[in-house]
Amino acid sequence: MSTCTRAAATRLWASARPAIVVTVSEARGSVPREAGTRMLVTADDAIGTIGGGHLELQAIAEARAMLAASAAHPGLAPTPRSRRVALGPTLGQCCGGAVTLVHAPLDAAALARWPESAPRFVLQLYGAGHVGRAIARALAPLDVRVDWIDEREDEFPRSFHDARDAPWPAHIRRVCVDAVEGEVDTAPPGAYYLVLTHRHDLDLRIVERILARGDFGFCGLIGSKTKRQRFIHRFEARGLPASAIARLTCPIGIAGIEGKEPEVIAASVVAQLLLASSATRDDERHAGCRTTVPFPESDDGCEEHPAPLVEARHRDE
Repeated sequence: MSTCTRAAATRLWASARPAIVVTVSEARGSVPREAGTRMLVTADDAIGTIGGGHLELQAIAEARAMLAASAAHPGLAPTPRSRRVALGPTLGQCCGGAVTLVHAPLDAAALARWPESAPRFVLQLYGAGHVGRAIARALAPLDVRVDWIDEREDEFPRSFHDARDAPWPAHIRRVCVDAVEGEVDTAPPGAYYLVLTHRHDLDLRIVERILARGDFGFCGLIGSKTKRQRFIHRFEARGLPASAIARLTCPIGIAGIEGKEPEVIAASVVAQLLLASSATRDDERHAGCRTTVPFPESDDGCEEHPAPLVEARHRDE
C-alpha cells in the first residue's frame, strides 16, 4: 500500500478537489495487486495503481463517470459501489484470479479507513553528493522512510527535479548537522544505513558507530575491496564484534549491472535494499533462513572522480 498515494489523498481532500478512491477489497488467485491496494482518480489524473491493464482502465472510466454524475448534480455525493471482476473471463487477461473493486468518494471517512502503512524500511542515507542525490531520487516513489544526512547544507538539492521547482516528498527528510555520526543513535532498531560521504575518515566514524550498535538491518559502505579491508583492520583493532563487522556490505550494489552513472549506481543499490527488505519480510512470514549471495569486489574510486564499475558494485564516493 502506497504511503505516497495516501499523502496525495490527504492533499486532495484538504483542497476540496473531488476524487474517487478505487480499492481492491478482495483478491483471489493470480491478480496484479493485493487486497488493500488503493488508487485515486480525479477528473484529469490517476494517482497510484491497482495493477494497470484493462482492469485499471475500466476502473478509471467508472470512477470518472461517478465524478461526472456528481458534478451534474451539485451537493449529491457519488454512491459507493462494489464490483467483482474475474480477470480471465471478463477482461480476457492472462491472470486467472478475481478481484473485488470498491469505488467510493474521497472524504473524511475514506481517509479514516485508509491505514498508515509501515515503511518497507527505515534508512539513514549519509552523503548528499551525486550518488546520494540519485539514491534519494530513486527512493522517492517508494514506501520507505529516509533521513538524508550531510554536514554540507549547500549540497542538498533544493527541489526534487533539478529543472523544476518540485518539492521533495515528506518521507525523504534532509538533515544537516555538524557531527553527522551522532545521528546513528537516533535510528530505530533494524534500520538500514548507507554511508557514502565525501571523506574516508567520516565514513569510518559513521560505520564504526553503526557496527557498535549492532542492531542494524543493513549497513552499506560505498567503496572497494581495499577500502573494506582497511576499515575492517581498524574495526578489529578497536574491538568491534566480529559478527557485526562480517555484516558490513562493501562494495554496495547488485553484481552484473554495468555503468558508472550515478543513476545506474542508485538503481543497483536501491534494488539491493529492496532485496534485503524482501528477505526480512519472508523471514518474518516463514521463519526461514536467508541466503546471502556473495558479490564480487570492484576497484576503488570516489564520487567526485568515479572509477569504472566492475560488475556494478560501487565503490567509493
